Amino acid sequence: MAEDVKPTRAEELRLKEQIELAESGHSILEKKRDSLIHEFMDLVGEAKDTKGEVADRFSIARKRMKEAKAVEGADRLRSVAMATEQEPDIELESRNIMGVKVPRIESEEVELDLGERGFGLLSGSAALDEVIQAYEDLISAVIEAAEIETALMKLLDEIDSTKRRVNALENRVIPERKDQLDYVSQYLEENEREETFRLKKIKEKGE
Repeated sequence: MAEDVKPTRAEELRLKEQIELAESGHSILEKKRDSLIHEFMDLVGEAKDTKGEVADRFSIARKRMKEAKAVEGADRLRSVAMATEQEPDIELESRNIMGVKVPRIESEEVELDLGERGFGLLSGSAALDEVIQAYEDLISAVIEAAEIETALMKLLDEIDSTKRRVNALENRVIPERKDQLDYVSQYLEENEREETFRLKKIKEKGE
């Protein structure tokens, strides 16, 4: 409340400095919020593209799986899948967007050489190669989509946090400090008027 502050010149100066600092911080946070929203919308566009890519590659992979089953049989496909022991080497790093650390997923090439797929070069059909290639492409798309989706969540959290800080400064901190400053300034002005009136009366009596 305004009445909780001490009506002194020092307090008046302190409140003016706090208001100036709060208004400057409010302006900076507004710019940060707007920039974060811009970055977020750019990523939303990328997310839509990668989501479509994942869906397309998933459809292709399912189609290739059906074709491979027709040629090789389900048991053969299962044994090939079990024979492939190598997994993609994935490292989680980070990059900075407007002060927000978002993940960057670094992975080794998902696609394996023919010799790393767990079956001989002469023992696999074209349908088998195509289904393996289709699922390797799908995994690459999923990794890319995961990176973008996680970045979106991080940016959204920061946007919400920044919005709360902007609203707090705009609707609570700055108005409260201005009310306190008005109270102190009015109190000091009234005291000055009373002191001026008192000195005037003393001077008149002296004359």
